[in-house]
Amino acid sequence: MTDGNGKRPAAFIDRDGTLIEEVNFLSRVDDLRVFPYTAEALRLLKSKGYWIVVVTNQSGIGRGIYSEADMHSIHDAMQIELDGAIDAFYFCPHLPDEGCACRKPGLGMLAFAQRDLPIDLEGSWMIGDKRIDIETGIAAKIGSALVRTGYGEAHQHLLSHPADVVADDLLKAVEAILQS
Repeated sequence: MTDGNGKRPAAFIDRDGTLIEEVNFLSRVDDLRVFPYTAEALRLLKSKGYWIVVVTNQSGIGRGIYSEADMHSIHDAMQIELDGAIDAFYFCPHLPDEGCACRKPGLGMLAFAQRDLPIDLEGSWMIGDKRIDIETGIAAKIGSALVRTGYGEAHQHLLSHPADVVADDLLKAVEAILQS
């Protein structure tokens, strides 16, 4: 599933509440809980040629709740549990009111991913459990999928524009994406 220039679509996936259980300001590997269906969802995406790119707002770093090193330890543990399925992690450490370009729904993290990987943006998707994830997909003009895990059930009613896919969890969202 590459274009003529060797580019592949990306699945830009939110971390907390989408790939892993929502833990307010997750700071310790001991508190990491990967959803039981996450590995299968990522395997399906990889089998269809998607890059797996995690894009996550991590204001806990900016708030001084945990360090960047703590976050990297969590990402390393995720990679171990998910057999290295994630191609790249991008994070925004800034506070919501700092006005940075990288914090979702800004497109900074997606731009960094496009700089680093040969991504076919046109065939890409943004998957997450919050309104800002869907707004990111809309701003990038890519498909958007809302999962009802994490904050998804509550945020489903806050969307100003509907997501292209709404599903109970990541695996069901991926199945719907691959059938579209």
